[in-house]
This record gives sequence, structure tokens and C-alpha cells, in this order.
Amino acid sequence: MTEVATTCCIAGGGPAGMMLGYLLARAGVDVVVLEKHADFLRDFRGDTVHLSTLEVMRELGLLDEFLQRPHQEVRRLSAQVGDDVIHAADFGRLSIQTKFMVLMPQWDFLNFLSEKAKAFKGFHLIMQGEATGLIRDGDRIAGLTARTPDGELTIRADLVVGCDGRTSTVRDLAGLKVEDLGAPMDVLWMRLPRQPQEDEAAPLGHATAGGIFVMIPRGDYFQCGFVVKKGGADEIKAKGLEAFKQSIEAIEPMMHGRTDALKSWDDVKLLTVTVDRLKTWCVPGLLCIGDAAHAMSPVGGVGINLAIQDAVATANLLYAPLRTGRVSLEDLQAVQARREWPTKVTQAVQIFIQKRAIAPTLAGASPKAPWIAKLISAFPPLQGLTARAAGMGARFEKVRSPAV
Repeated sequence: MTEVATTCCIAGGGPAGMMLGYLLARAGVDVVVLEKHADFLRDFRGDTVHLSTLEVMRELGLLDEFLQRPHQEVRRLSAQVGDDVIHAADFGRLSIQTKFMVLMPQWDFLNFLSEKAKAFKGFHLIMQGEATGLIRDGDRIAGLTARTPDGELTIRADLVVGCDGRTSTVRDLAGLKVEDLGAPMDVLWMRLPRQPQEDEAAPLGHATAGGIFVMIPRGDYFQCGFVVKKGGADEIKAKGLEAFKQSIEAIEPMMHGRTDALKSWDDVKLLTVTVDRLKTWCVPGLLCIGDAAHAMSPVGGVGINLAIQDAVATANLLYAPLRTGRVSLEDLQAVQARREWPTKVTQAVQIFIQKRAIAPTLAGASPKAPWIAKLISAFPPLQGLTARAAGMGARFEKVRSPAV
């Protein structure tokens, strides 16, 4: 068994893990990031890069190069609810440099971050490294064990950070308790063809009685989501692929004929929606952030961005204790205190939308845009306020960890 020592070991190479690894290595902290897969190429993950993340990239001096990667820019958010097209947010009304949201495949985002992080001598990325156990020194977590292609690996660290997603192994091993907040739906994701000249400002979603369909433009295809009631995927599959295609076209007529791209159920992936959060994010020597601390609904596409805000706050608060090798439980609790409130606010909004709009629609009710949404749509200046709330989140974290 190979054994290594580091200051901070991060389990999970998703948005939270890669951003935290980058920021800590930039601040002179030795970091090992474990990613259990061989690459980042996994489709149907969140790809909405909000203004808060773009502002972080700008603060780090990475924005211009980041935007050279293939992406789409969304300057307005709109959706069709029944017969009404609701214009929900206009990023052009904001007074910040990036007046748009970016749609970029998550693997491109993670590849970009990993390439930049490797420039720091203290950054170490281990692909196909999966956490399997925690090392304990009394009541403190002192590292973890991992499975790699080269055999078992022991990593001793002053701090372990769980960034390994909504089914986090690290939080389970640490015995942290999860509070399930409930979700009335799951999502069937798929790719359907898109013409390059099609308007990127078109509504991103369409809700009709009994169905909700989401279309995210990605160059020559849409990443599409067909929203189903919780646990309803098997029922839909039992009716057959042709019936599923017809259901899509009934909700979104512009998909007529494009559903021929679905050759089998292998072309459709199930996202089991979970909304939950930890009551306690840490124990001595271990902290969870991102989806490992709070799984988000896909409503609003905020998951990546909330995770990155967690990473920024974690680096801001912990880089100094990590550099001295003395990270106390109080230091870790300060991260939860900083990030728990925006998490609760965001989840409260998501749960409200799920209960008041999504669940009734999936039950067959005719969807109706609430009066406040109609007011925002009819009064453009309000769309700047919603753009800031949607784009920057409940609490924006500025980068305060230094570059050394």
C-alpha cells in the first residue's frame, strides 16, 4: 500500500472539488484531489455557468481564456407556461462585466480548471482514485484511503474535504446525517438535434398540462429534459419509446421529427432528483461542501454555482489555518455558518417552485404563470432585479485567498 502526505485531501473532482483545489494550490497549500473516474466526460450534468461563477473566473484572471472554449451565451431567461411566454430575467440590465449566463458542458469546465490548477506545484490530481475509508486519529479525521489502478493508497492530511456529490461516500463514512427535503419529480435527459441558426434567446422550457420539457442549447444539439413525477420513469418506459417521443412532441411541437434521434432507451438518461442538506457539515478534520453537503434541485440550474461559491468561501476561510497546519473544528464550522444561509434560501425557492408549479403540472393541472411572473415579464426593469438574484445567488463570495 502506497502512503502519501498532504495538507488537504479533496475527495471528488467536480465543480466544488476542482475549484477548491485550484484556489488552495494558488494560495500555497499542498492539495491532493481524488477523482474516481478516468476523465470528466460524463453527459447530462449541470452546465449552466451563472454570473457568480463568471465573476469568480474574472477575479482569477481566467475569464477571457475560459470564454474561448465552445459555449453559448444566454442574455435573457424565458419560458413558455401554457400559452404565455414569460420573460423572467434580462442580464443585459446588470452593471457587471459579464452580462450573460454561459452554457458549457461540465467536462469542458472541469478540464479547463484542472489544466490551470496543474500550473501550481502544490496541486496533485489523481484520476481513478476513489475514497474507500477514513483514517482516524482519536476523534479527528487524519486522512483517507483510496482505491486506484495502481493499488490501495493511503493519504494522510490535515484536512479531508468531501466534494463527492449527492451520494457522498465521505459523508457516509463520517456518519454525517442528511435531511431529505423532498422532490416531486425526476428528469429524463437526452440529446436532440438543433440547427445552429436557431435563436438562443428562445424559451428554455415549455410547460403544458401534464408535462414539462426543458431545452438547453449546445451548439448543434439541445440537451433536453423531460420532467416526470417522482418514480415515474419506469411507467413511461413501459409505454414504449414511440409513445415517449409523441409525448415530447405534444409538449414541444418544434421537436417534431427530431425525436427520431432517440434510437433506444440507451439514449435517455435518468436523473433522480434529490433535495437535501446536512445538518452538520463537519467533524474534526473533515468538511463537506457542494452536493455532498446540500443536493440541489435542477430548478434554476444553480447546483454548479452554489458549489463553486462554497469552494470560494472555504478557501477564503481555511487557506491561512491550512498553511499553519492547524485547522480547528471552529474553522470548519465557520464555513457552514457562512454558506448554510444561502443554501437554505436557494432550496426554499426551489421547493416553493416544485410544490406550487411543477407538482400540480405533472398531476395534470393546466399550468398558469403566477401574477408576479407576469408582472416581471411585462415590466422589463424588474427583469434586471431577477437577473441579479438568479445570476449572483443569495450571497456572492469574492475571492479573498491570495495568489503566492
